[in-house]
Amino acid sequence: MSTFVAEWQDWHQAQEARLADPHGFLAITAIHWLTEEPERFADAPGEWSTDADGVVVVLGDGEEITVDGQVRTGKYRFGVLPERGGVKAIWKDAVIEVAKRGGFDIVRPRHPDTELRKAFHGTPAYEPDPRWAVTAKFRPFAEPRPTTVGAAVEGLEHIYDAPGELAFELDGQALTLTAFHGHAPGSLMVLLTDATSGVTTYAANRVIQVGVPDGDGNVVLDFNRAANLPCAYTELATCPLPPAENRLKVAIEAGEKTPY
Repeated sequence: MSTFVAEWQDWHQAQEARLADPHGFLAITAIHWLTEEPERFADAPGEWSTDADGVVVVLGDGEEITVDGQVRTGKYRFGVLPERGGVKAIWKDAVIEVAKRGGFDIVRPRHPDTELRKAFHGTPAYEPDPRWAVTAKFRPFAEPRPTTVGAAVEGLEHIYDAPGELAFELDGQALTLTAFHGHAPGSLMVLLTDATSGVTTYAANRVIQVGVPDGDGNVVLDFNRAANLPCAYTELATCPLPPAENRLKVAIEAGEKTPY
């Protein structure tokens, strides 16, 4: 039990550290949706636009950014960005995130001195409990299913390939969750809401990172690690919402709660 709690505390502290990072999501000052018309923003250098060849910035006299360790001046083209991909350019003490979300190219400056970041003092969470760490069976689909989900930004949609579903029991009740690909090869990611959503936990979504299933398809689904996405903290995030089948009717009294 002490090991279980210690590992959860390490995980939760890592979550907090990412949020408190000088250039984390709490440092975002705006989300700029790029068009073919060049536009200058108060929180980023240069004039920004996008076209069939990708994002381009034209830096004025005395303006420069650093991309991949190289100082860039004048006109710099970032190229065509992949969906959910992005590049970070350094400008003074800020990081300028250039990314594609929901098919749109965006610029999202991150400045360390935002009031939101300076006011952050942690995220409340349920006490870790092993009863919420269940064994699930991964049931792969015959072919990955392209799944369209909504987003925290009205009118935006995300499309994820769902390789399969996770089947498990909770208090004797059989449940399933559609799973998407995780960050590491073979790992999975689950977006969900439950009966606590909008009561003690964030209303729109939470996410659980799931490991690689073993040879029999078994994997631990740990609801103690149900985490808030950035949209729980800032309106300047484009987080995905759970698919309809992942909106559970049971109360998952585990994981991170609604932020302070």
